[in-house]
Amino acid sequence: MRLYLDTSVIGGYFDDEFEEWSKLLFKEIIKGKKKAIISDITLNELEDAPKHVRELLNEIPDKYKEYVLLNDEARELSNHYIKEKIVTVKSLTDTRHIAVATINRADILVSWNFKHIVNYKLIRLYNSVNLKYGYPMLEIRTPRETLE
Repeated sequence: MRLYLDTSVIGGYFDDEFEEWSKLLFKEIIKGKKKAIISDITLNELEDAPKHVRELLNEIPDKYKEYVLLNDEARELSNHYIKEKIVTVKSLTDTRHIAVATINRADILVSWNFKHIVNYKLIRLYNSVNLKYGYPMLEIRTPRETLE
């Protein structure tokens, strides 16, 4: 199973509220039960994070990581989410995570962002735009929901 990890999952590893489930997810990835998809968006967001947060991805063996890039196709899909008024341009980075996960056919986008990503109403709207433009629906879940 290929899981797109947004930045909140990595930060959640060190957050009292989210660490239990984030750590369990990372254990499964490190053991090879799942594969982590990491985008340049996530890496850019981590640049300002403390060193221990930035280095967490180094714990995952390379064979269980896949790196993907924000490209023109993902930018266009992200812009569709905003043009369809699912969220405002203030949430551009969030829509880019969703678009990159979608075009790279992630099995699940994993996030702790309940306001703009893991939100039942918004998930339905993101997926309606995906279908409208010929993309598959994207599962969006918290780490807790993806554990074996």
